[in-house]
Amino acid sequence: MKVKMLIASDDARYTMKLSEQISKNHSDTLEVFVCSNPDVLEETILLEKVEIVLIDQMFVKYIEEIKATLPLIMRSETPSDEASGEFTKIEKYGRISEIVADILETYSKVSKKAIIGGQGKAAGITAVWSPAGGVGKTTVALAAAVAAVQNGKRVFYLNLETFSSIPIYFDEGRKSISSVFEMLESNEGDVKMLISGISTEENGITYLSKPGNYDDVNILSAENIEELILSCGALTDELFIDISLPCDERTKKVFAMAGKVLLVSDRTETAKTKLSQFISQNSIFDSIREKTDLVANKGAVLDGETVQSVHSLPMAATLSESLVYKELAQHFTRSNI
Repeated sequence: MKVKMLIASDDARYTMKLSEQISKNHSDTLEVFVCSNPDVLEETILLEKVEIVLIDQMFVKYIEEIKATLPLIMRSETPSDEASGEFTKIEKYGRISEIVADILETYSKVSKKAIIGGQGKAAGITAVWSPAGGVGKTTVALAAAVAAVQNGKRVFYLNLETFSSIPIYFDEGRKSISSVFEMLESNEGDVKMLISGISTEENGITYLSKPGNYDDVNILSAENIEELILSCGALTDELFIDISLPCDERTKKVFAMAGKVLLVSDRTETAKTKLSQFISQNSIFDSIREKTDLVANKGAVLDGETVQSVHSLPMAATLSESLVYKELAQHFTRSNI
């Protein structure tokens, strides 16, 4: 269900820019109404039952009468002398994308915990994992994500590594994923709304910035992981989840929710030996066998008899970590992953 938001302002140009930005990037989350006449403000709020109201200086005297969950005041360079109490202020003339992000983040903390539908199983959820480190797991995850973008999909990349690779591949985003972890642990607030507010998009891929501390990932339970995946999945067409090496309860939860599992190895004997042990000795593999593809990275040759198919990726021509996944994406595009 969308959250209804009213923008009350006599600044038509600003209102148009703000509402267009929201409609373009957050139409799945917010439904926007506008009001430029103070005389019909209260009537509009009652009629639409809005939850977020963003008030310009011209309307600030009505702030005490508004019963919305989140009343916000636009703060300009010439603030009004009208009393506005302790209501939250939003900088009017900042970057529009940052304003919208602040609104969503603020609302997520005061709203009720959202119930996200679905059974947690979808072809749009792809888990990427390896029992061995250094095989290029993150590169593979991002290459598959870029291939999905090239196929016209909205894509979300969720990095759940203990030590995040996000800074290698993306610019630093608005806020750390740790704020999402904190909300999950507290079991309060709207996680989906928070993610929508603080996530960043680059090259068609939406992502969350690295944790503030490596211990932050470790506070998550399997149930937290499930809610996190459902919240991210509700915002996109395809969700790619990059998982740390330990095959613990959280990893098992990701496997269970995924519609596809990419199991990555390279040509080193260490990686192939660990992969063989996982396939032959770990009962978890039997539960994911039917939805698992092997990814033979860096020119590896792997036996694919135990899985649905094998994606063979060559050694990349570039040595740049930030570019190699874009090169390898073409192989996934041809493979129709």
